Amino acid sequence: MGKRLSTYGPFIPVLALYVIIFLVGKGVQGMWQVMAMLTFYCALGQAFNIFLGMTGYVDFGYVAFLGVGTYGMALSITYLAHQGMTGPAVIIIGFLLALIFPALLSMAVGAVALRLRGAYFAIATIGVNEGFRYLIEGAKIWNGSEGMIFTSELNQVLGRDTASGLSTFWADVYLFIIAALAALVTLHFMRSRIGYALTALREDEDAAKVMGINVTKYKIIAFITSACFAGLVGGTSWALKTPYVFPPEVFEIHYTIEAIIIVLLGGAGTLMGPVIGALIYGLSKYYLSIILPGFQLLIFAPIIIVIIIAFPDGVMGVVKQRLRGTSLARFIE
Repeated sequence: MGKRLSTYGPFIPVLALYVIIFLVGKGVQGMWQVMAMLTFYCALGQAFNIFLGMTGYVDFGYVAFLGVGTYGMALSITYLAHQGMTGPAVIIIGFLLALIFPALLSMAVGAVALRLRGAYFAIATIGVNEGFRYLIEGAKIWNGSEGMIFTSELNQVLGRDTASGLSTFWADVYLFIIAALAALVTLHFMRSRIGYALTALREDEDAAKVMGINVTKYKIIAFITSACFAGLVGGTSWALKTPYVFPPEVFEIHYTIEAIIIVLLGGAGTLMGPVIGALIYGLSKYYLSIILPGFQLLIFAPIIIVIIIAFPDGVMGVVKQRLRGTSLARFIE
C-alpha cells in the first residue's frame, strides 16, 4: 500500500482538482462553460507537458496535432453517417482516428525535426502548422478551405437529443477524462525508464548519448504520445462540442502559444504544473475580459511576465522546494 501511495500519490491532488472543477461547474449556476474552458486548458497543458516538460524541446507546430485530431472525428461522423451507420460506435471510431491521424503526422515530423536541437527544432516546427493548413486548403483535402459542417450528420448518428447532450455536456466530461489520462501517462513516464532517459537528455543531451541512451528514440516516444493526446483534445473539444471544422480556426497558432504559457506558468516537467498553469491562465483571461474589456491583453501580458520572472521554474517548482523533506512531498511531483 505504501509503495502504491509513493508511486501514485502525486496523482491524487491532480485528480482532486479536476473533481473540484467539475463540481463547481455542475453546482454553481452559470459556471459550467467557465469550468469547461479551464478543463480544455488543463487537458491542453497536460498533453503538451509530456513533450515540452520532459524533453525541454518547444514545438511551435503543436496545434497541427489538435487540428488533425479534429478532422479525424469529423471524418468519422460525416463518412459513416453517409454510409447509414449510427450509434456510439461512430464516436468510438472517431476517437481512434483522432489518435491515428496525429500519430502518423508526428511520426513524419519527428523523423526529421527531432534530429535537430533547441532553436533549430523550434524553427523547423513553426512551418509544420501553417504548411499543413495550406496543404489542406490548396489541395482541397477534406473540403479544403470550405471546411466541414456536420451538425446534421451528428444528429443523424446519435439522435438530436443525444447529440445536443454530447455537445453541451458530455464532450466536456470526456475532456476531464483525457486530462486525467494524460496526467497518469505523465506520471508513468516519470516513474519509468522512459522518464529517466528523458530527464537525462533534458539536462544534458550529449552526456545522455555518451551514457548509451538512445535519445532520438525517447524523444519520438514523448513526441508521439503528446501528439496523440492533442488529437483527442481536438477531436473532443472542437469536433464534438462545435460540430464544424475550418482550417483557419483549428490550425490557429495561438493555441500553441497558450499551451507554452500554461506549462511554463505551472512548471514544466511537473505533474501538477499544467493544472495550476491552466487555472492561473484561464481564470485571469476570463475575469480580466469581464472587468477590463478591450484592455485584458494589455494587463494580462505584464502579469504573465511578472509570474514567470518571480517563478522561473513555475509555481510548482517553488512549491516542490518548500515542501521538500515534508510528509506532503510524496504528493507533489
